[in-house]
Amino acid sequence: MDMNLFFFGVYPYIAGTVFLLGSLLRFDREQYLWRSESSQLLRTGTLRWGSNLFHVGIIGLFFGHLFGLLTPLAVFEALGLTPHDKQIVAMATGGTLGLLILIGLVLLIARRLGEPRLRATTRPMDWVTLFWILATLLLGLSTIAVSAQHTNGREMLLLMSWAKSIVTFQGGAAAGYIATASPIFKVHIVFGLTLFLLFPFTRLVHVWSGIGTVAYLARPWQLVRTRR
Repeated sequence: MDMNLFFFGVYPYIAGTVFLLGSLLRFDREQYLWRSESSQLLRTGTLRWGSNLFHVGIIGLFFGHLFGLLTPLAVFEALGLTPHDKQIVAMATGGTLGLLILIGLVLLIARRLGEPRLRATTRPMDWVTLFWILATLLLGLSTIAVSAQHTNGREMLLLMSWAKSIVTFQGGAAAGYIATASPIFKVHIVFGLTLFLLFPFTRLVHVWSGIGTVAYLARPWQLVRTRR
């Protein structure tokens, strides 16, 4: 099989399947390990700054990618944004959020490396997760320099076409769209997809719990009566 077709036409579905089914199986079999395993009791230090910067940045970046890649181009045109304008906005917001994540992630990694008790409680998969996110982030930030060399939006349009083809289950067409894209974008995408592949086997599963808390907004009122 052609490597381009595998990584950009087949691999997204492999990663997505493992992400969903793996999360479901882990929740079913290992509910006691379904947690972020906070280390705040061991050492606070830079945890608050690092954690807040990391989470604000990564939530913003996730939804930025989601809506930026999947929103029809006609919507942006209706808002008066040309492909050039959209690319400039994406570079600015992505770069800002990426820097927030980078600062937060470096603080969190330094905190774990600098505290013996934290190092002792950090599992190998925790290190894999931290440094994989760091590598994916650095690759993403490096794409800004590549994008700045051609702000006509061509590369962005290719990535949008690829993402839309993936979610509409047109893997073959998706691989074709991205075939001529810059290598740095391709490597960034593969690293990002692999993060979804690793997700069920790491502490990242606590993200599902965060999403689940939204259900409390629609929960019926709980009536509490005194014994009297």
